[in-house]
Amino acid sequence: MKKLFVLALFTGNFLYSFSQEKQKLFKGMYLQWGYNAESYTKSNIHFKMSNGNNFVLHNAVAHDKGDFDAIYKKPSQISIPQYNYRIGFYLNASHSKAIELNFDHAKYVVTDGQTVRVTGVIDGVQVNGDSVLNPDTFLHLEHTDGANWLHINYVQQKILLLTASKSRPLLTTVWKAGAGINIPRTDFTWRGERLNNNFHIAGYNIGAEAGLRLYMMRRIFFECTGKTGFVRYVNALACTPTQKGNRVTHSFGYAEAIATLGYDINW
Repeated sequence: MKKLFVLALFTGNFLYSFSQEKQKLFKGMYLQWGYNAESYTKSNIHFKMSNGNNFVLHNAVAHDKGDFDAIYKKPSQISIPQYNYRIGFYLNASHSKAIELNFDHAKYVVTDGQTVRVTGVIDGVQVNGDSVLNPDTFLHLEHTDGANWLHINYVQQKILLLTASKSRPLLTTVWKAGAGINIPRTDFTWRGERLNNNFHIAGYNIGAEAGLRLYMMRRIFFECTGKTGFVRYVNALACTPTQKGNRVTHSFGYAEAIATLGYDINW
């Protein structure tokens, strides 16, 4: 996770440095931090393992893992729950248009105990039938140190309400759309043998987001949005301590609810 923070800081610093050279291009910036909850569509998950196993779980169900109790149990560790951050740069003086670096630390857990159809080859035998997902006897898969969707968004904002003094926006609508890469850390268990794999660029994503932004103060705002998108993992790591080279391929759609606190930096 520290590597992801370093990547974000490096990218944000690069954009900020660039903006200092191009004051005519960017008219300010903003920072956001918050948390999220997801639901996922079913997914066909393809496992290609170094021991020769090559099989697909069909229509597997997955859920998120909010861990929101960590907010009060371990308040110093703000990155335990499913979190979001944005670093945005306004393109005009009215702040109605922007581009932003957008990171969603979502968690994706394939639900244990479900029965799925399995096709392919396991232990050298052709299979085509139902199996129960159990980490001790079969497998378990999750992207829970983050499904980690990093992308660039185009952002538009429109004023709905002004303050009583008409001096600044009070409530705005905001919508965003973008695309980028997935940097998951996949936790995989095969017949009781588990490994939390390394962070790895493993695919791509697209997404669209819309909602409301409430300016509680001139520079401080609260943003509540809904987001939907498509995620594709082409080579997620699913190794174990004794098996290297395992890969997972799958894709799914998602719906996400996001709440963030933001701060405007005007130039």
